[in-house]
Amino acid sequence: MITPAELDALPAPQFWRRVSCGLYEQLVLLGVIALTFLAPNLGLGMLFGLALPSWLTFLYLYIVLGVYFVWYWTKSGQTLAMQTWRVRMIGPGGYNLNRKQAIWRYVYGSLWIAPCIAIQWLFDLHQWQIIEMLFAVALFLWPLSIYLNRVSPSLRQSLPDRFSGTRLVELPKNLVTIS
Repeated sequence: MITPAELDALPAPQFWRRVSCGLYEQLVLLGVIALTFLAPNLGLGMLFGLALPSWLTFLYLYIVLGVYFVWYWTKSGQTLAMQTWRVRMIGPGGYNLNRKQAIWRYVYGSLWIAPCIAIQWLFDLHQWQIIEMLFAVALFLWPLSIYLNRVSPSLRQSLPDRFSGTRLVELPKNLVTIS
């Protein structure tokens, strides 16, 4: 068993562990989206000829993914991908996030979408170009923000973690944690 104080003393994951975890997370999220979005919307489209407007589709997906992340971060501090890569999100003092902290972490963590929208508009990107840009920004550029921390570089906190007061830690192998 590991205590919150011991969790708080663990090192932050390296850049490539974050990227690997993010890649795996995107694969898991495809399943979440297929279950919660594609199946119901295909049914609506096929049965009734209805399609949601793009802004409502975006809002719906944003909320669905928010529920996924907030639920996992408050329950155990780890999404399915984070469990695989032995990464855990902790709040101040090594404790699990409460709902408010997890929501703010999700909001701050999704800020990478704003520059993507600006780039899409500025360069008039279409279809696969947009997906490639989103993929590159989410997987590589956003995690690079861990190197912007000049105050305490050893913590390697990303921008969303600094804004929300959370931290990612790398768990040792064969570890049992308490919630």
